[in-house]
Amino acid sequence: MSSPEPAVLEARYTWGGDEFLFVEVAESMSLAANFRVMSIAAKLSAMQLPGIVDVCPANASLLVRFDPDVLPPSTLEETVRTIEGDLAHHHDHSLETRIVEVPVWYEDPFTAEVAERFREGFHQEPGGTDIDYAAKVNNLKDAAEFIQRHHEQPWLVSMVGFVAGLPFLFQLVEREKQLEVPKYLSPRTDTPKLTVGHGGCFGCIYSVRGAGGYQMFGVAAAPIFDPAQSLADFKDFMVFFKPGDIVKFKPVTEAEYNTIQSEISAGTFRYRQVPVTFDLSRALANPAGYNQELMEALNGV
Repeated sequence: MSSPEPAVLEARYTWGGDEFLFVEVAESMSLAANFRVMSIAAKLSAMQLPGIVDVCPANASLLVRFDPDVLPPSTLEETVRTIEGDLAHHHDHSLETRIVEVPVWYEDPFTAEVAERFREGFHQEPGGTDIDYAAKVNNLKDAAEFIQRHHEQPWLVSMVGFVAGLPFLFQLVEREKQLEVPKYLSPRTDTPKLTVGHGGCFGCIYSVRGAGGYQMFGVAAAPIFDPAQSLADFKDFMVFFKPGDIVKFKPVTEAEYNTIQSEISAGTFRYRQVPVTFDLSRALANPAGYNQELMEALNGV
């Protein structure tokens, strides 16, 4: 079933003190809204305007930090509004990005141990597991079917934040096929590093160990945040993911997980990834077919 592009509404502009411009593209997350955010952010960043300190795209908005002594607020707003207007009148709905394969050990012992400690009073169903609960609320027959649904279609990195390097992930499927799972009733004080989690319609990968409230399904096998930049994939920046990246989860066994750990220790691990051009119109018109095309790009890597 195709998903037509919604009507484009003008963004809402507000200010945060003297140094921040907040641009709200839409009130709720959608693929089209997030695409507009990333397009505005990319074009603004490419202009390299003196005075812009940082451009931070989010799910349906972006925040621009600037130096008002160098770049007058009125000039910045006019520039962003011009970019927004140009995008609304052009039909180039493509984004140069990459698709990355992320190996995941589903139903691993690390998240299972933490989940056991945070059941009573924290979870909706203290007697089960997070994946069992996720399967139930999505009307799937068992955990295996949920895991299949989780990894068989790719995910878009809609934003990076909360803690350093944590990607928020939006599955590239029709809205009625979105996996949706409530967060824990009360946040945990512990979440294993690299936990693959889910809350609402968003997936994530916890980049570091710490507090969290998303349901836990497994652990990613390789780091996504490397302050020491010890691996080749981090040579340019300590954070691996960028908004607009496309993620394809790949289930791995315990033995495969341990092999990857050895490669990481030896400094030889590399993510399988390939550049792709993401076409919004094609993604909305035929999600399943276009997703298959995207994923097949990894076959030659």
